[in-house]
Amino acid sequence: MVMPKDAIDKPTIVVSDTQHIELTEFDASLPIDVKSVLIANRGEIAVRVIRACRLMNLRSIAVFSDADKYSLHVKMADEAYSLGDGSVQDTYLNIPKLLKIIKRSQADAVHPGYGFLSENADFAREVRQFGRIFIGPSPQTIEFLGNKVKAKIFARKMGLPVIPGSDGYVNTFEEVKLAANDIGYPIIIKAAFGGGGRGMEIVESEDNLRTAFEGCQSIALEYFGRKEMLIEKVISGARHIEIQFIGDNF
Repeated sequence: MVMPKDAIDKPTIVVSDTQHIELTEFDASLPIDVKSVLIANRGEIAVRVIRACRLMNLRSIAVFSDADKYSLHVKMADEAYSLGDGSVQDTYLNIPKLLKIIKRSQADAVHPGYGFLSENADFAREVRQFGRIFIGPSPQTIEFLGNKVKAKIFARKMGLPVIPGSDGYVNTFEEVKLAANDIGYPIIIKAAFGGGGRGMEIVESEDNLRTAFEGCQSIALEYFGRKEMLIEKVISGARHIEIQFIGDNF
């Protein structure tokens, strides 16, 4: 299913009852020949990228599952292609299906948003090998830093303090139980290849360890296609300090 630009109305984006977003033009010429961007994501994430495409006079291409066919990002995009029915694995995480849509839509670049395939090195590599621009880090960088276990090992080698936790992946309940007893409760279970806060849960005691572990692992497999987990000691009352680095090829 394809929804061309002239088949839908472009709604004003309402932030609240009294505030509207005005989309204004600005000089955003690119040093490379990009005229269209496919957004391999959904919802609010895709809407933000589509708004940026409008400002930069780029053709926006959305994808959607059957469950999301009436979503705002589908209505806002210049074109929208169906990923069909099924789970997230069958739709937004289905790399072969996305590559077919990239080819069919003749998209020049692919924006993964965040979550889903944004930290999947294989997807970034496939997009580049397909002759398209992947708007994001190189596959090598994703492979290195998208893996929380490898990132912590590297930080230790650089002499940086890291939160106490498992030395590697914990893939079974027996492994997570042993590591938790060694570290001491409370702990936090994390998807090793996850992002966006999915596949994470704080565990206060062994009483609910199995339920939390199996739940996190299930979410990780569904949203990231990987079930490797790690655990860390919970730091109570911690402040989240994050530094963003932005760069490009130029």
